[in-house]
Formats: sequence, structure tokens, C-alpha cells
Amino acid sequence: MDLTETQIRQETSEWFHENSRPNWFHRQIISVLKCGMIPKHIAIIMDGNRRFAKQKYIARQQGHMKGFDKLTETLEWCLDIGINEVTVYAFSIENFKRSKEEVDGLMQLLKVKLEDLIADRKKIEENGVCVRALGNISLLPPHIQKLVAEVENLTSGFNRSFLNICLAYTSREEMTSSIKLIAEGLAEGKLEDSDVDSKLIESCLYSNSCQPLDLLLRTSGEVRLSDFLLWQSSYTLLSFVNVLWPEFSRWDLYAAVLFYQRHQGQLEDIKRAHDSKDTSIESELTDDTALRKEIFLEDVNNKKRQQIENLISIK
Repeated sequence: MDLTETQIRQETSEWFHENSRPNWFHRQIISVLKCGMIPKHIAIIMDGNRRFAKQKYIARQQGHMKGFDKLTETLEWCLDIGINEVTVYAFSIENFKRSKEEVDGLMQLLKVKLEDLIADRKKIEENGVCVRALGNISLLPPHIQKLVAEVENLTSGFNRSFLNICLAYTSREEMTSSIKLIAEGLAEGKLEDSDVDSKLIESCLYSNSCQPLDLLLRTSGEVRLSDFLLWQSSYTLLSFVNVLWPEFSRWDLYAAVLFYQRHQGQLEDIKRAHDSKDTSIESELTDDTALRKEIFLEDVNNKKRQQIENLISIK
């Protein structure tokens, strides 16, 4: 079913909800949750839109639209609890293999919602939301690339909360991209072989500006990561929720946070052991190595900023 942009806007929610404050009952639950450790950064594999559409006898595109509505709700719930960074798996590179009709519908939905976000500058500023796109954006249609660049540029100065949207993303491609950047640095003489370590690889990932990942959720009952944040989730709690994404509820989020709180102590012990090893390795680095890495990473970031500016300037 082909929908016009106007129909999509009419049938989906806005990014920011008016009067979305939780009621008294939910505020009491949230106050109890806040007695424990709240994850700072969660990631979500939003799985189940197509199965939801099939169950409800609606078109796949409408299932994805319901999935977007659930995303905006969930972002509000996360802010209510105190989670200030969310990363979502919106479009995998593997998704390009789906039917042309479905891919075109997803790109149309993405276009409309990015345009809406750009038009809603005042609310972006009021909420202090920084939106970042993680993935090989060059694989997306040119007009989507331009919109992504405009959103990133518009929101880059905000730091109250962060939304990372994984587009044209797989973890293997992300790691490959990082290695390619480092290989270029070696070939150009900006780095030496001895400079290459796990920290440098991590600093060249799409997620290099993100906080450490605390909790990863997957809906729909599937128990796999589907090539999502494999590097970042090495020391992350995984929660697999047996509910389709459009039917995900506040209660499911509360349960995931409780799950995190029950296991967070053990996770911290593992992280401390890992961090102590990293610290000992870093202490052995020479000043020259640290300086080369700093200059190289600054060059990488400058190229990223230049790419954004180039995309924005396209007519």
C-alpha cells in the first residue's frame, strides 16, 4: 500500500509528545527504580513490526509506522526514568535485501520523520536532544543522506540526551570501516604499527562519541544480536523480551531496568577487571604514540564534519 507523506504524518505520532508526563502511579514506580542504578545508555533491536502487521491484517508499511510511534513513546519513558542515551537499530544493511516496495516504504517513512525533526527545531532545543546517525550513510539514497547530515548538524550542540539511529548498519561493516581508517593512517604515515590497539579501533567506530553501553534489548522473542553493536556489547547486559516491538510497554522497560539492577554489580566487577588491564597497557604508551593517535583521530573527526557540510550544501 502506497501512502502519501501527508498520510504518513497523519497516521504517525510526532517526535515530541505534549503533556506526556507519567501519571502518579508510574511516578511512584519510577521513584522506586531510581533507588537503584539506572542504565545511562541502552540499545534496542526494534524487532517485530512485520509480524505485528501480519497479526493485525495491516500493510507492512503501517506496521513500521506503528514501530515509529512506539519509538517516540519509548524515548519519553527512558527520559522519565533517567536514561539519557538510546541507540536503536533502525535499518540494517541486510534490510536492503527486502522487497523494493518495503525498502521504499521505509525510506519514505525515514524521509518524512527526518523532515519533521528538522522542522521541529524549537522542541529539539527545548529538549536538548543530540541525534546521531551510525552506519554507512553513503549506502542510503542521496536525499536521505542530506537529511541525515542536516539533523546531525542541527542537533550536534545539544547534550541533555542522545538518540543514536543505526542506519545502513551492521557491526561487521562498522569494524571493517574502522580498520580501513586505520590502514589509511598507516599508509599515509600518520600512524605506526605499534600505535594500533583495541582502543584505537574503538575510537574509529561509528559509536566513538557514545557512552559505554549498559543494556541491550531485543523485542519479538528472538534471541540473537543480528550483527548489532557486537564490539560495544562485550560488557553489556542482554535482555530478550517476548513481545513484538509495537506492543512494547512501559512495564517491559521497567522489567528490563530491574533485570539490569539485579545483575549490574556483577557486570561492574567484570568491567573493573577489564579496565584495570587497559589502564596498565595505556601507562606503557609513549608520548609520541599518544600524540600521533590524537592527531590522527582529530583528522578523522574533521573529515566526518567535512562530509556533513558537503552533504548539507547539496542542492
